[in-house]
Amino acid sequence: MTIFQKIIDGDIPADKVYEDDEILAFRDIQPQAPVHVLVIPKKPIVSVADASGEDEALLGKILLVAGKIARQEGIADQGYRLVTNIGSYGGQSVDHLHVHVLGGRKMTWPPG
Repeated sequence: MTIFQKIIDGDIPADKVYEDDEILAFRDIQPQAPVHVLVIPKKPIVSVADASGEDEALLGKILLVAGKIARQEGIADQGYRLVTNIGSYGGQSVDHLHVHVLGGRKMTWPPG
């Protein structure tokens, strides 16, 4: 069981900024920007690489929720970054699909 599943189950507290029956969003405990929110599906999908056709609507909803959070957090007008890491070389540290919403400062490219 991943730490994100424990957050979904309520076993570990989180600073939630959005929740519905399919998605949970909460502040990252090690923020890399002034605004750093993780958006996760409640369905245990490891990564985008593990999603299936039946997850299509859920994946789209995750992106729409990420945009809603950017507006809610006041970073939408200046711009923000959405990131999902896949596998160890991609930097994925938790085996549960998550999208980082990062903003509140100018982002650089490449990220490093």
